[in-house]
Amino acid sequence: MAFEHYIQSAGKLLRCGYTTGTCAALAAAGAAELLLTGKAPAALALTTPKGLRVETEPVFCLLEGTTARCAVEKDGGDDADVTNGIRIEAQVVRTEQPGVRVEGGSGVGRVTRPGLDQPVGAAAINRVPRRMIETQVAAVCRAHQWEGGMQVTICVPDGETLAKKTFNPQLGIEGGISILGTSGIVEPMSVQALIDTVALSLRQARAQGAQRVVLTPGNYGEDFLRAGSLFQASVPVVKCSNFIGDALDEAASLGFQDVLLVGHAGKLVKLAGGIMNTHSRWADCRTELFCAHAAVCGAPPSLCTALMNAATSDACIALLDEQGLRGPVLESLLKAIQHHLLRRAAGVYRAGAVLFTNAYGLLGQTSVAGDMLADWKETEQ
Repeated sequence: MAFEHYIQSAGKLLRCGYTTGTCAALAAAGAAELLLTGKAPAALALTTPKGLRVETEPVFCLLEGTTARCAVEKDGGDDADVTNGIRIEAQVVRTEQPGVRVEGGSGVGRVTRPGLDQPVGAAAINRVPRRMIETQVAAVCRAHQWEGGMQVTICVPDGETLAKKTFNPQLGIEGGISILGTSGIVEPMSVQALIDTVALSLRQARAQGAQRVVLTPGNYGEDFLRAGSLFQASVPVVKCSNFIGDALDEAASLGFQDVLLVGHAGKLVKLAGGIMNTHSRWADCRTELFCAHAAVCGAPPSLCTALMNAATSDACIALLDEQGLRGPVLESLLKAIQHHLLRRAAGVYRAGAVLFTNAYGLLGQTSVAGDMLADWKETEQ
């Protein structure tokens, strides 16, 4: 049964899909149901973190001795990628110790570098999918009054081969794909459709009289803004995805006076190299930029090498902290970011940036960002 949820983009209806994390949670629940009842479920269902219900049929649901196995086919909707159509399998066994434990089996990658969602040595099953799996299996246990525990192992046939077509090898995730998804849902959008959507959001904000706007690449930025107190809620926030340059150009054409970028360092650090499309397919120079600016700040060769080999921006920050160089390197990066923002804005409006990471919180802001935030605070009082 196809997932019948649609979004409108550039005048077209596009069908959404669901993530590998949703598939893993559905498969785990199906296997747990079979294990506790002896009956294979004909259909599987859950409500995703986004609040949308997903229903599907298992590819198979088998009982092999004391192990139950269930598989679900990934449906990417109209945003099909290399994982579309693959099978995500869960193997479930009872344990005497209460609780649900989640592990990765064949075809699921394993983390080999620090700074990722999971620690080194752990299976590359991110936090939200882990929580979804645990929640679904625990619900099955409660429904059938099983007071013991469950061991869940997620497997992906051909996952090791598929992973070579993903970004995992560069991140230091080896042996398979990652089980991902923060919302549980895949929303398909073409590049032009995404740019058109950003432009529309900016036009709507300007039409309502806004002269200031905050641009953020995505969900992480929105979460950071909600949790903090950078500015008053009266300033509109527009998600620009990876298309920062296009969003900045649109803001110029619409006559905004102030444009503030707020984003995860993993995205916005690329601006220090003048890169205005931050998708990894276009450029992934995060560690190179950290390395170059650290070298300018006097970092020893050993640190520069470690920065080049780091998997994430958080890992770079940790390395800089070990040498007491976080402050000067971030200052250097922020100056470079401000330089490229000023070039793009070309005097039409003020532009600045605020950087954060989930692990370290607020990292810093450019000089113009500081001026803007001070002015915004004063006018809101």
